Amino acid sequence: MGNVNLPAIRACRPPWNKGRIVGQKKPLLPKHVWAIRVRLELAKRHRDLALFNLAIDSKLRGCDLVKLKVADVFAAGIVKERASVIQSKTNKPVRFEISEGTRKSIAAWLDDPLMVGSEYLWPGRFHERLHISTRQYARLVREWVKSISLDPTSYGTHSMRRTKVAYIYRKTGNLRAVQLLLGHTKMDSTVRYLGVEMEDALTIAEAMEI
Repeated sequence: MGNVNLPAIRACRPPWNKGRIVGQKKPLLPKHVWAIRVRLELAKRHRDLALFNLAIDSKLRGCDLVKLKVADVFAAGIVKERASVIQSKTNKPVRFEISEGTRKSIAAWLDDPLMVGSEYLWPGRFHERLHISTRQYARLVREWVKSISLDPTSYGTHSMRRTKVAYIYRKTGNLRAVQLLLGHTKMDSTVRYLGVEMEDALTIAEAMEI
């Protein structure tokens, strides 16, 4: 009797993006940033405040942010004013500023007993995990935006990366500066990332009445 070819059986799994808004995530507005900061400060969540502030300042991808080490931002007993890291995606360095408020929040987090002997800036809770995962970071971002009554489906980890550069572009129109801050190798990537052409087109359209 010959072999009978039976149809392949595949598990019926729902699409990972079912019910989710997939696409470019919105940057936070300055009022959103301050609202989240105030809530984290009042709750005395030192790690979350330092992580949130540095995510905004560094403009790093989540995969690079969670892997930051203490030595990347701290030297000679003080938090650095500027730092540089190698990006995982491009394997090229990118520099970023650390504002005064962010430096204070990082210093407060480094004084926490949980940071004693830690090599990583955001240590994991388990011994086999040296630092928090990107999934943990994404959950925190979701929690932050929900705390100020924003729709969590419209925001994500890339909202943290886009927030400051979107504000810089709106104030200055300097795409080259934004490109350098994001560590993009091509200007086209920066234009697409910010959605600049569409934003400019909508601004022009809104100013015209017929």
